[in-house]
Amino acid sequence: MDRKLAISLAAGTVVSVVTLYFAFKNVPFDELVLYLGSVDYFVIFPSMAAAIVAFVFRTLRWRVILGPAKQVTFSEAFHPLMIGFMANCVYPGRIGEIARPLILRAKSGVRFTTGLATVGVERLFDLLFLLVMFGLALSEMDPGAGGRVEFAGYAIDRGMIVGAGRGMIALVVLICVSIVLLTIEKTRNALKKTVAASTRLLFFLDASRREKFAGKFVHWTSQLMENIATGFALVKSPRRIAVCLAYSALVWAFTVASYYAMMKGSPGVDLSVVEIAAVMVMICFAIALPSVPGYWGLWEAGGVFALSLFGVESKNAAGYTLVNHAVQVFPVIVVGLVSAWATGVSLKSISKHTGKKDHCIVDGDALQDAGKQI
Repeated sequence: MDRKLAISLAAGTVVSVVTLYFAFKNVPFDELVLYLGSVDYFVIFPSMAAAIVAFVFRTLRWRVILGPAKQVTFSEAFHPLMIGFMANCVYPGRIGEIARPLILRAKSGVRFTTGLATVGVERLFDLLFLLVMFGLALSEMDPGAGGRVEFAGYAIDRGMIVGAGRGMIALVVLICVSIVLLTIEKTRNALKKTVAASTRLLFFLDASRREKFAGKFVHWTSQLMENIATGFALVKSPRRIAVCLAYSALVWAFTVASYYAMMKGSPGVDLSVVEIAAVMVMICFAIALPSVPGYWGLWEAGGVFALSLFGVESKNAAGYTLVNHAVQVFPVIVVGLVSAWATGVSLKSISKHTGKKDHCIVDGDALQDAGKQI
């Protein structure tokens, strides 16, 4: 295994073990087993179906984003997307985000940096929707009759929750304004000059080291800004943005539907659609931290904490979160493996070549030869 992947896996394992401990330390094991036996597992089928439909809309959205660069078929977009998400579930370090444009390059001839930029655009659409959903859900949430929730030694009241919701909505506005500014060439040039000027603050380094670091740093930030601008240039038309927003809404609507369907078969968990959406968003934010492949640990900690805000007992929250986690992850792994088989993509090559991901922004073209070998 690549050394960096091994370090990432080790660090993620530690985080997952710690978060699993805090998530389940107050849940008696025998009660958890009894709860898992009481779940109506028939609801797994509609829950899985809704989750897969969400990935269909992800594929359609990615095709729209890729359109100006190259028209790809549904299967040409679907297989790399599912392999990428599968890689995030079975490998450490979120290497699926790099695997996807590599596979797209190998199978469809789309330039790696272009593919990487489109993945970034996708993630930003997701982030915007998650932040809006989080802000609206928390602003409407009533944390119990007492207006106060305690969990693992922390206390949260309605004022903190409403403030967090408003803050998230403000962050969405800030992100949108920043993106608009980055798509303007004059703004990017001004930022590049500012970054270059800031390297003068490294006066404590000798001249040769300062020049070497400054060159790499300026090049890295310049490429980052250009990649962001390139990605959004692909969807700069109002029509494409509207279509991407519509597909994004459908992605998250079906994801919420998947969580909600699983909840209907989970005793002791009875939330509204808005409340289950808030739980989903908090889990998404929790798994943004490093963890073992499949997000085990952080997913459970985020789910138990989120459900506690709505008065769900620890054993019920833990049972629902465990089962729902499996329902969300295992179909992705299975479909991703089928996609890898159908396209002839080697999982070993994914692990090998995406180990170079640290260079993808400053030297994205260097990975294009790797893409040919996948």
